[in-house]
Amino acid sequence: MGKKDTLRGRWLAARRTTHELWLIGKALCSTRHVVQAHIIPIRRCNLDCAYCNEFDDVSAPVPLEEMHRRIDKLAALGTSLITISGGEPLLHPELDDIIGRIKHHDRVAGMITNGYLLVPERIERLNRAGLDHLQISIDNLKPDDVSKKSLKVLDQKLQLLAEYAEFHVNINSVLGSGVNNPEDALVIAERARSLGFTSTVGIIHDGSGQLKALGPVERSVFDRIMAMSKGSYSRFNHFQENLAEGKPNDWRCRAGSRYLYVCEDGLVHYCSQQRGWPGVPLERYTSEDVRREFKTRKPCAAHCTVSCVQQTSYIDHWRAPQVLDPLPAPRLGHVTGMEAAESLVQIETESGD
Repeated sequence: MGKKDTLRGRWLAARRTTHELWLIGKALCSTRHVVQAHIIPIRRCNLDCAYCNEFDDVSAPVPLEEMHRRIDKLAALGTSLITISGGEPLLHPELDDIIGRIKHHDRVAGMITNGYLLVPERIERLNRAGLDHLQISIDNLKPDDVSKKSLKVLDQKLQLLAEYAEFHVNINSVLGSGVNNPEDALVIAERARSLGFTSTVGIIHDGSGQLKALGPVERSVFDRIMAMSKGSYSRFNHFQENLAEGKPNDWRCRAGSRYLYVCEDGLVHYCSQQRGWPGVPLERYTSEDVRREFKTRKPCAAHCTVSCVQQTSYIDHWRAPQVLDPLPAPRLGHVTGMEAAESLVQIETESGD
């Protein structure tokens, strides 16, 4: 019997759920604090998936002391959930201490990983560090030129998680542009559920930022996965359903306010796909920034595919219309290796669909 099925596992799950319900209640009561932040402790990754723009193969890990300062600042901004991403976060040599700092502030600690580096001893260390949530995206059944994140490679890692992990595990599969075999997503979702994990499905756009409506086979797979995931937060709205049909979503994106993306250089961005806005160093980010961005409309929102931002923003979908325009993006120059673009990246529906 795996650890997640033990009395301790059930107690941890109940405690986690109670804590998260309290945090949701806190978010509903006040708009003056951050709900979720993604932080990047290392940009380097051990894979090179063709569609990904969030990694390199040279970056050094952010020093632990600096990560502690950033987590302390996020806690001061009232952040409820801090998710560690990358790159590949498991490459950071002091990841356990980073998770521990999040738990020191009694915040929910999450992580997104490709799963390649998971072994029993590493999973046990994540348990001891206090990790609450882990997500792995699996793109296909067999590795191809686009992605090495395949079920064939990762199934053994999933079995290890089922046996050893005391934290919640979600497996995400993808549909959309560049996915050659949409039926793979259903097999991946079914395997995740058979191991006791939750499953979600994401719809991706192509490299030119075009969002194409799902075809009949893809739509059938999408509907079946969503039916398996009735407990998923995304079932509370039509965000994913509209993306599946190539339709725009009318919503109030609270990026920069309720959701922050903090890159390895310590700058606050709207999300992983809008690096450069507002581009303010986290150490100088204040409650005034949070309030301003809460009321700032995001022109890229209509065809956005970043579901974690939408899910966080959904808490406030019923209040506070957005009447401000985004601040001009700073020229990041020597501060970071990124080049600021002239305007927010626009994802559009492919013409003719």
